[in-house]
Amino acid sequence: MRAVVAIGANLDEPKAAVELAIELLKQATELVAASSLHTTKPVGGPAQPDYVNAVCILESDLPAVELLHLLQGIEKSMGRVREEKWGPRIIDLDLISYGTLLSQDIDLTLPHPFAHQRRFVLEPWLEIDPDAHLLTHGLVAEILVQLPPA
Repeated sequence: MRAVVAIGANLDEPKAAVELAIELLKQATELVAASSLHTTKPVGGPAQPDYVNAVCILESDLPAVELLHLLQGIEKSMGRVREEKWGPRIIDLDLISYGTLLSQDIDLTLPHPFAHQRRFVLEPWLEIDPDAHLLTHGLVAEILVQLPPA
């Protein structure tokens, strides 16, 4: 099943962290595409450094929760500590969508509940998939046009 994963980092060496996360995804799954790296301002949370973001498209046969656990394992192996909601982080991997799966599980909401509001997710996704579609929201290109400028 096709998965869209957003990656972000803004502590230590964020560019190297995002590149390492992409490499680890490539080793653990079938990486279909990876966007270029985008530098973005933080959204929400405390004052913090800019982020480096990317989006990957994967193919996986894992159940969605197992894929989520794989992403969380990569985060943990890279030193991710969850201390503050929307706070700075060494790495963040978010499962944005997984095929046509809709989920309101306490551990996994699909599609990601804020993806349609986040230019730092939608722009890199559109870069690697010009026909990208976010379930329940529509074409990514059309969603982006409706967002305020960065």
